[in-house]
Amino acid sequence: MEEHNSYSDVTPEIVRLAELSKEAGVIDTELYTKYDVKRGLRDLNRKGVLAGLTNISDVRATKMVDGKSVPCDGHLFYRGYEVNDLVEGFHKDHRFGFEEVTYLLLFNKLPTREELAEFEKLLIYYRSLPTSFVRDIIMKAPSKDMMNTLARSILTLYSYDDRADDVSLPNVLRQCLQLISLCPMLSIYGYQAYSHYHDGNSLFIHQPMTEGSMAENILHILRPDSSYTPLEARILDICMILHMEHGGGNNSTFTNVVIASTGTDIYSTVCGGIGSLKGPRHGGANIKVAEMMDAVLEETGGYEADDSRIRQAVRKIMSGSLYDRSGLVYGFGHAVYTVSDPRAEVLRACCMEVAKEQDHMKELDYYMRFERIAKEVMEEVKGKALPTNVDFYSGFAYGMLRIPRDLYTPLFVCSRVVGWVAHNIENKLYDGRIMRPAT
Repeated sequence: MEEHNSYSDVTPEIVRLAELSKEAGVIDTELYTKYDVKRGLRDLNRKGVLAGLTNISDVRATKMVDGKSVPCDGHLFYRGYEVNDLVEGFHKDHRFGFEEVTYLLLFNKLPTREELAEFEKLLIYYRSLPTSFVRDIIMKAPSKDMMNTLARSILTLYSYDDRADDVSLPNVLRQCLQLISLCPMLSIYGYQAYSHYHDGNSLFIHQPMTEGSMAENILHILRPDSSYTPLEARILDICMILHMEHGGGNNSTFTNVVIASTGTDIYSTVCGGIGSLKGPRHGGANIKVAEMMDAVLEETGGYEADDSRIRQAVRKIMSGSLYDRSGLVYGFGHAVYTVSDPRAEVLRACCMEVAKEQDHMKELDYYMRFERIAKEVMEEVKGKALPTNVDFYSGFAYGMLRIPRDLYTPLFVCSRVVGWVAHNIENKLYDGRIMRPAT
């Protein structure tokens, strides 16, 4: 019998069998209506259906007018507080808010000054990885995908936890705080290892800070010289706050809660969320925006291109003849927001501040012109302009902060893990039943 040395040897046969299987087992679309089946947890009008209740956060994109629900500017609330108001307060006071909002999402209240100080000390204490973990786990067989590296590292932490399967609330809370603190180290160290062994770059493994905010620590361990400006750290802090949670109805949070409802360990539930967030339709969307804008920049000939060339590039994207041939203009549209994404509004203003400090106004002006023109072309072609979403400006912000694209989605995890674990705790307290579909 001939030996097969790679998967590619059998791929054509497998593909043919799969195609035959599809032809033989086509599902009659009328059955979805007959049995009222929700395709992808959406109704026949493609609107999401409720699959749970939460007090952690809320997304509002409609308002009642004359007894009818009509679209309105989007609003995002964390435990009843509008996120834009929280961010504005932190930024106005020139202080960091990630730790404070983490406390809010986990414990349903804003901390006092004393409570916040103790909580910050606890998160800093949990930044320490097990002895030799970086050498024995992260530095060996580094993956080209940082999300896979992060998931593998988190699953390995299970082996270092003497109470890994203890799902009592005090122990799960301890594990949650550790994962929140450790995700940045696991992500960035994994990137540094791959950058060194596969790209031949110098290896930098900085010890975590023994003081300071989450955002400051990230920039400290990421950059070779550990330097950053106060504004850079505050903007990263805001980016992380905006990504921490989103109503509980997003794919990765739902995935995470479904897994947690089985009673399994927290490491497995968080890795389920990572697997979901890795997808370009979810957490990887800001990378798609950055790549699309690279293609547009090349197509138009640079930042000085006039509006007509940008307009032509947008039309090519929508016709499927530029970038990935999908016809999608990434960074626009959202499953919930139909008028505006409040996170995008905040990030646009943040990008303006950093662009002025770092002399990137030419690049930002190009982005803002693209945003305006893309909406005009959508209106002309489809009769409706989609709202700018958070991904359009988050990638630009990360680029100005000199964060490698390979870390865009892992940084999303470092933020969204707070929301994941908050939902796990909430469901443990108030529901406790396994989540499963009907059969």
